[in-house]
Amino acid sequence: MPVNAYIVETSRGAVVIDSTLTVTDARALRSRVQELGKPLLAVLVTHAHPDHYGGAVELLGDRDLPFFAAGGVDAVIRRDDEVKEQIIRPMFGEEWPRERRFPNQTLGDGESVSFDGVPFTVMDLGPGESPHDSVWLVGDERLVAFAGDAAYEHMHCYLADGFWEPWLANIARLRAELAPGAEVHLGHGDPRGSAPFDWQERYIKTFIDALRAADWSDREAAKAAVIRAVTAYLPAADLQFLMELSVEPVAAQLGLLAGQAS
Repeated sequence: MPVNAYIVETSRGAVVIDSTLTVTDARALRSRVQELGKPLLAVLVTHAHPDHYGGAVELLGDRDLPFFAAGGVDAVIRRDDEVKEQIIRPMFGEEWPRERRFPNQTLGDGESVSFDGVPFTVMDLGPGESPHDSVWLVGDERLVAFAGDAAYEHMHCYLADGFWEPWLANIARLRAELAPGAEVHLGHGDPRGSAPFDWQERYIKTFIDALRAADWSDREAAKAAVIRAVTAYLPAADLQFLMELSVEPVAAQLGLLAGQAS
């Protein structure tokens, strides 16, 4: 599961943003922190999908360290974790941690917390790619942003939660509120510090347009048509299964499976 987590190194410690999905990846992340020779100060999570919070238990162990999230992100993680257990366990087996750690501190939109003199400020986006998304801004000038899945770096995307319209609104907000030239680090794809918001908008619109254009009197043919349209836009296969998993849930949300387009 190609998913990014980030280590922000301060003068005397490290802050980790997101914590990967699997036991193996989370342990590798913990080893990277240990290689710095500095203590882990805190873990921050960007949004409510398990590939971003699931590995926190391996990262934190039995230490009672700060684990921060926007309030809504924390609420959704706790609400949906058992459902995610039923979905992810058959897919990943023992690579999905048997126990998960949940955030122990929350912040509201625009609130900050400092570690080793470095401020981390949360932008609470609400529903978007997941049922609740946020962005962490680092430093007084907020020129570094960890944006989770507010956009993907040219990988196929998960839309099954059905919040594609708020997702587009979140992209517009980030365009307006992020500092010009800010480095934007994302949850999937090469961490280039870019902000592929135009590409992400077109991806979402390509997906929705393909759903609406398909003939849902034949469900399998319609699904295949959507997949063809989206893979024509993005031929790479990275995370294509996430897009494929999203087709029927969003079609149902749009009323297409019942023959009632919206």
